[in-house]
Amino acid sequence: MRILILGGTVFLGRALVDAATDREHEITLYNRGRTNPNIFPGLEKLYGSRDSDLAELEGRHWDVVIDTSGYIPRLVRKSARLLAREVDQYIFISTLSVYADVSEPGVSEESSLAQLAQETEDVTGDTYGPLKALCEREVIEAMTDRSLVIRPGLIAGPYDQSDRFTYWAHRMARGGEILAPGRPEREVQFIDVRDLAEWVIRLAESRAAGIYNAVGPAAPLTMKHFLDAGRKALNRYATLTWVEDNFLLKKHVDPWSDLPLWLTDADTESHGLFKINSKKAMAAGLTFRPVEETYQATYEWHTHRPANHDWKAGLSIDRENDILRSWHLHQHDTQAS
Repeated sequence: MRILILGGTVFLGRALVDAATDREHEITLYNRGRTNPNIFPGLEKLYGSRDSDLAELEGRHWDVVIDTSGYIPRLVRKSARLLAREVDQYIFISTLSVYADVSEPGVSEESSLAQLAQETEDVTGDTYGPLKALCEREVIEAMTDRSLVIRPGLIAGPYDQSDRFTYWAHRMARGGEILAPGRPEREVQFIDVRDLAEWVIRLAESRAAGIYNAVGPAAPLTMKHFLDAGRKALNRYATLTWVEDNFLLKKHVDPWSDLPLWLTDADTESHGLFKINSKKAMAAGLTFRPVEETYQATYEWHTHRPANHDWKAGLSIDRENDILRSWHLHQHDTQAS
């Protein structure tokens, strides 16, 4: 196939290129040429801004376009309407953040979507999901039965600059006593970027259409099993110390950012966030590699980053040790009283 990728040089985009080239498809990248411009030297590259006239895309034909960089509905409308004449299929990478309510388990593709309180093009934590939902609508209206919308959860693996999964890989490899947050039985969900990319390319080959949640693994995964998998993959001598939600909150530890994949029981609005229904995607061929493989590949990539990398998520080792010392004192005082 001839595949056009809008983006293609960071994280999921580059994983899509790898998956597509492995299956001998012909790839064209369209982006501004600002991020990782020298990767994939053998590919055709077109440069431009989505806010321009998209002249580089006119008069060309591709079998499929994969849109990894659509965040503003107006800009997605422009590309979708233009490419409706140039491509046979439009694949839009969306997000599970489009859902209005994740307070209960089992959110499916038919669940209600979030809406903007007021019109804006400012992408923030509050507007990201509703804007993505509007982007989906633009693609579907432009391409109807030729559109495929993928809603991933947390994406993990090599080249993830968010550091959410990478923090745990790095921390497991370092070893020692590791702060494990909240209840060991709390479930978590994520998807390896390579599993996601390979599946998307297979869907493109079959000209699939519709909407799919894309998150794993296939069976429920608890925080304990998730962290134990990291120990197994990277450092069997590491130990886990489980610290209660309330204690961490009193220490001003932020769920999700300071300790990725940690959500508290008190956060009732997110009780279903890690229990999303992805049965439709699995029925369409989505599979998941072992968690240990994601840990290993992520850590291998991480070891090639600069030593002074500025972490975007996770606790510093000094802060983690301080919290652990306080927790042990708290436990001792509780037992003594």
